[in-house]
Amino acid sequence: MKVILLERVPSLGQIGSVVEVKPGYARNFLLPKKKALRVTPENMAIFEKQKGQLEAVNLTKKSEAEDAALKIQGLSITLIRQAGDSGHLYGSVTPRDISVILMKKGIEIKKSQIVLKAPIKEIGISECDLILHPEVVVPLTLVVAQSEEEAQAKMSEQKLSKI
Repeated sequence: MKVILLERVPSLGQIGSVVEVKPGYARNFLLPKKKALRVTPENMAIFEKQKGQLEAVNLTKKSEAEDAALKIQGLSITLIRQAGDSGHLYGSVTPRDISVILMKKGIEIKKSQIVLKAPIKEIGISECDLILHPEVVVPLTLVVAQSEEEAQAKMSEQKLSKI
């Protein structure tokens, strides 16, 4: 199925690109989320009329995301969890957990904007990415520990290892 992208979609293309995608991807993701339009003469005309406006909206969203990225840059959050003697968690850390902690810090991030590089199932320091805009991705350091003191020790240990 051919679609016109209304916003930048990673691994597909930029605004205005006409791309071929699988029908299910278009029907279930791109079209309902208003990220694309089907390629028809009418939709091409609609897109041409709205192209300037779409690019302006995209630039505005990107600049807002860059401003938010400056606030988040270098931030690390601590998650206190129960774990066994071997350091294996009695559950895992999910994007929802991270989102809740960021909300408490006054940073509005949806759980769908948080991308874990690997499942977090052990105590330690790991990283995740916050996708604020398709072109703005911010790394976030996560410290998973059983207590606040242990988290501080892990952070100081990491700083020493970087030196």
